Amino acid sequence: MTHLTASTTTIQLPTTMGLDISDQVSHYLVQRGDGAELAAGKVKMTREHLRVLFVGHAGCRLVIEAGGHSPWVSRLAEECGMEVIVANPRKVELISKNDRKTDRVDAGLLTELGRTNPALLSPVTHRSERAQMDLSVLRARDELVRARTGLVNHVRGVLKSNGHRAPSCATSCFARKSAASIPDDLRPALDPILEVITSMTERIHGMDMQVERLCSERYPVTNLLRQIKGVGPVVALSFVLTIDDPERFRSGRDVGAYLGLVPRKKSSGKSDPQLRITKAGDRDLRRLLVNAASYVLGHFGPDCDLRRFGERLAGGDGNKSARKRARVAVARKLAVLMHHLWRTGVVYDPLHRAKARGELAPA
Repeated sequence: MTHLTASTTTIQLPTTMGLDISDQVSHYLVQRGDGAELAAGKVKMTREHLRVLFVGHAGCRLVIEAGGHSPWVSRLAEECGMEVIVANPRKVELISKNDRKTDRVDAGLLTELGRTNPALLSPVTHRSERAQMDLSVLRARDELVRARTGLVNHVRGVLKSNGHRAPSCATSCFARKSAASIPDDLRPALDPILEVITSMTERIHGMDMQVERLCSERYPVTNLLRQIKGVGPVVALSFVLTIDDPERFRSGRDVGAYLGLVPRKKSSGKSDPQLRITKAGDRDLRRLLVNAASYVLGHFGPDCDLRRFGERLAGGDGNKSARKRARVAVARKLAVLMHHLWRTGVVYDPLHRAKARGELAPA
């Protein structure tokens, strides 16, 4: 007779702290590997108070949700010797849609999930501190451009409502060219606005020079990405600072998903509807990539594989929905291409695929 001996392997789960981050005071809960509660309480959201808490639980696993405070909190916890998992709040509906949602309950759920099955948290990776600081330059520039556009539209609206029109021109020279179009009775209202627009234009120009310096001095890899027509210093630097480390993606296709440029999927049985893109990841970079794709597909866009791909998707019937989908698809292809150039350092050939297919006419 053969006797079968069953052997069991005990998996030692880590001591885990769940921290539900709030703006002023955050709740935390600490569980031992077997689920026993070790500590619970509140902590002020200052570096000093958090450091005391983290040092007291050095070696533990910390679980937090991604948010405004999570980048610096995660870095501080790692400095104090903790393993950090940053949960994607878009994926953890168990927390966001809980009928009994409180800060303490959220901390408990983070602790339980992080201790037993951290993969369910869909962990995200924060960019480095240096990248975050440099990215703030681009964010500040974007806010200035947005505010200037609002002021320009205000001036145009006031003139139009009084029977006048501002000249059609670039935003950068709007204040100078529209000054002569303002009647005397509207000058008290609009001259101060034009002065602010002029000042903002000078500030934006200065930040453009700062972006160029960052590209050339600190991030020369952006030169590889700027080989693509339509990818300027702002798009290239934003891509490098947002991705931060190209090696953390297994393939370029993962970059498109990371930036929310892939369609949602909700198929069941015979039903497989065409859905909108997920819009996950960095919104500003996604907008910049779509704008670059619009240039590629526009009147001044060069003949290249990206343009030919987009034109095949858009068709020739002028369908707006098809052209919109084509722009998004080109933006996704552009992200994949930029990631490839970054990783390999190859010289960009805009018609590489066309040549391989024999689509080019002989010279």
